[in-house]
Amino acid sequence: MLNRKLFLAALPLALLTACELNHHNDPDAGLNAFKADDIKGYIKVLASDSFMGRKPFTEGETRTVDYLQSQFKAIGLEPGNNGAYTQDVPMIDVWSKPAATMAIQSPKGNFDLKGFDEYVFSTPKTDSVITLDKSQLVFAGYGVVAPEYNWNDYAGLDVKGKIVMVLVNDPGFNNNDTTLFKGKTMTYYGRWTYKFEEAARQGAKGCLVIHTTAAASYPFSVLQNGWNTSALRLDNGNDASLLDAEGWITMAACKKVLLAAGQDTGIIAKADIKGFKGVALNAWASTSIHTKVTRNKSHNVIGKITGSKYPDEYLVVTAHWDHLGVGKPDATGDSIYNGAIDNASGTASLLEFAKVFKGLQTPPERTVVFLAVTGEEQGLLGSSYYASHPVYPLAKAVANLNVDEINWYGKTKDIIVVGKGQNDLEDMLKDAAEGRGRYIAYDNSPQAGHYYRSDHFSLAKVGVPALAQGFGIDVIGKPAGYGQAQQDEFDDKRYHNVQDNYNPNWDLSGAIDDLQLLFIVAKKLTYEHTWPQWKEGSEFKAERDKTAKERQ
Repeated sequence: MLNRKLFLAALPLALLTACELNHHNDPDAGLNAFKADDIKGYIKVLASDSFMGRKPFTEGETRTVDYLQSQFKAIGLEPGNNGAYTQDVPMIDVWSKPAATMAIQSPKGNFDLKGFDEYVFSTPKTDSVITLDKSQLVFAGYGVVAPEYNWNDYAGLDVKGKIVMVLVNDPGFNNNDTTLFKGKTMTYYGRWTYKFEEAARQGAKGCLVIHTTAAASYPFSVLQNGWNTSALRLDNGNDASLLDAEGWITMAACKKVLLAAGQDTGIIAKADIKGFKGVALNAWASTSIHTKVTRNKSHNVIGKITGSKYPDEYLVVTAHWDHLGVGKPDATGDSIYNGAIDNASGTASLLEFAKVFKGLQTPPERTVVFLAVTGEEQGLLGSSYYASHPVYPLAKAVANLNVDEINWYGKTKDIIVVGKGQNDLEDMLKDAAEGRGRYIAYDNSPQAGHYYRSDHFSLAKVGVPALAQGFGIDVIGKPAGYGQAQQDEFDDKRYHNVQDNYNPNWDLSGAIDDLQLLFIVAKKLTYEHTWPQWKEGSEFKAERDKTAKERQ
């Protein structure tokens, strides 16, 4: 009798433990909690005119940050930054007012390049005036120093105090050589941001990236939007490491300079050949840039769920809350860049993700950090600041899952992985997709370098395995090409346009499916003690390997 009483007394505890274990191991736990109407509700608020386009340093930022804090509290997230929900992000707003022309001097004659039409220039520096006075021009190929590819375009070149002209994208892109770098697939070395960073490290005074639409993946008109306007950057308190001037030059203008300097324009094609040597040109440039500078602080918003077993190991889930603010009225009189898809939808998904995680019966074993970042549209500023000023040790960051835009046009069979072959998270997403009768596909324009164009990249640069997923195009019940047509229409008519507005008729069923897959991956990362790794060949693997001992 005593044994039976003990058994009966122990039974509720055993049943509870079994339920907990089943919940823990159930891949479907929490998936039905994702609600399209809830996500729409968040988007409707964030993309409303009252939020004024959510640009940093504006009243729109204040309203956005206040709203996100209130939602984090309502969901039950703990403050993520030492008792606060925000992280200050010091920024500088530099309004660059370049001279109308750039004077070129050469033995074959002098001429002017026309600003806006043939080149665009700005400065990240805070001096009231930047002067380029007879600065020598240098052609430095792709401007790449990549030891793992045995490539150094700056070898033997002295570019200190000079202006380098470098090609956009990677060696191998223009001549379709799959043996160079990753062929048509852009690496970090192909991004214009890297070109500026490397030129500054080499001591150059300025850098002009040579534009072609194919290699950049966008027309020169996109760059012209940056002429005579303001741009935000992080306030690092030291301008010494920055270029005086950075910008772009058309291929036609570049060839004009090369010919004036006595160079055959065939040197451009030679930059794709291993062993290429850059050359200092017999040409000098003169121009100036006046500035207007404003210093202020923007804010990342951070909440967390503390892990029950491994509280000092972290999954970081990110989305950027900012957009472009208020601009010139279009033909309809609309001047507010509401940014409903880009990226109120991602921020809304972050909130929904947090709500579902918080509602799980068994709390995650690892800490989950929900990070809504500022300044993505200005160059990944909020995520870059977090990466250089992490609230939680980067070595103990298990992974980063980033949401930048969601599918608004229905269920798809596929989900897109951006950055094929980067890390183990891709394999985890593949397993999750196959488990729900779906499949992963890959970015169909890898030459555009999408992996390096959203906030996950900031964490990847410091070694944290990061997953960038896009929404699919194989739409269930629709003819072939329907999904791609939806994306093309958005890119052509609404992306970074005042027409990116909230639409109550969106079909977010596909977005829910995608978030559920991401949630399955997140649960695996937080309920199992796995450490995803970068794959061989990834440019971020070495950085992660440096911190291996700290994770033991």
